Amino acid sequence: MKLSIVIPCYNEEKTLEAIVDRVLAADRCGLDLEMVIVDDGSRDRSVEVMKELAAKHPEISTQFHGINQGKGAALRTGFKQATGDFVLVQDADLEYSPNDYPKLLRPLIDGRADVVFGSRFKGGEESRVLYFWHSMGNKLLTLASNMFTDLNLTDMETCYKAFRREIIQSVDIVENRFGFEPEITAKIAHMRPRPRIFEVGISYAGRTYEEGKKIGWKDGVRAFYCIVRYNLFS
Repeated sequence: MKLSIVIPCYNEEKTLEAIVDRVLAADRCGLDLEMVIVDDGSRDRSVEVMKELAAKHPEISTQFHGINQGKGAALRTGFKQATGDFVLVQDADLEYSPNDYPKLLRPLIDGRADVVFGSRFKGGEESRVLYFWHSMGNKLLTLASNMFTDLNLTDMETCYKAFRREIIQSVDIVENRFGFEPEITAKIAHMRPRPRIFEVGISYAGRTYEEGKKIGWKDGVRAFYCIVRYNLFS
């Protein structure tokens, strides 16, 4: 069996090689590895770093967007290229640790789950202490999403989402930016029959805006719009 790791990348020259090394070293529960890195119009040396890494590691394939479109667009490209039995999203910024892969993958491998969310808020795992209002915004968005989807998630906005490949490749992803998170959650929740969704606690080492964090309040407003749109009108 094979695992496809999809890594969207935008101006991550400082961390891309480090996250690739961590993915390669991670415990993947015995699954073969395919890493699909999608550059989304980076303006730094990310493309050069990607090409160097792909030349060294046969597990890596690369895709390139000529202009920046957003995380959702990069994931849409990456999901189309994935060939593994399972597909997992990995950001390139070191906020999420590949050491959590066994927890994310085990419910899929055991045949108990079709989709697994990695929650930063379930407790029991270490997390960097950062922005109060940012975390409150995440929890409010999760609450709003749960009200429409009738799920009891604790972290809808998490990067770490793992899927059986046929599930994620059956979804028509529309959102180009961070609206991907509420969109994919809504569309999975409204599939019939509903996929089996699990949630596991993960560690989190968030970045500050000075360190390169990209998501802001405008993305939060868009997320509310996406919650309504993709739950009621999609």
